Amino acid sequence: MATDFTKYIASVPDYPEKGIMFRDISPLMADGQAFHAATDEIVAYAKDKDVEMVVGPEARGFIVGCPVAYEMGIGFAPARKEGKLPRETVKASYDLEYGQSALYLHKDAIKPGQKVLVTDDLLATGGTIGATIQLVEDLGGIVVGTAFLIELQDLHGRDKLKGYDIFSLMQY
Repeated sequence: MATDFTKYIASVPDYPEKGIMFRDISPLMADGQAFHAATDEIVAYAKDKDVEMVVGPEARGFIVGCPVAYEMGIGFAPARKEGKLPRETVKASYDLEYGQSALYLHKDAIKPGQKVLVTDDLLATGGTIGATIQLVEDLGGIVVGTAFLIELQDLHGRDKLKGYDIFSLMQY
């Protein structure tokens, strides 16, 4: 029987600002069986893609990606904010509602031709994941899939990810 993962998501109105419905994954993470089942769903999605590396953006992409990489017996590379990685990096900028931000990946994190799964907790506008994909591809990696716990469909993040395979465990 399939797990109803929405039971493990707390909906918080007007956070972080008025008019926003925040989807909090903390209850999912707090329930070991549910979190394991969610991880297993993403692993099942990725199994036939010959994934060799998982990449996730700071910070909740780590929460999703690390257990997936562990279960698959492969590595994980963090896409971090400025100043958080100690060695030579590549950079990808992306637009925010007001201004820009950027993510960085170590230059040696991805090998040319390496098959990569990009993970995050949430697909919203697609900006963060688009930048993460750019980092992987700038290093010669091949993004074979993207996986999310939650997809906010009304923000049309899929539109920015055309041409990429997208898996989302829950849709709101």
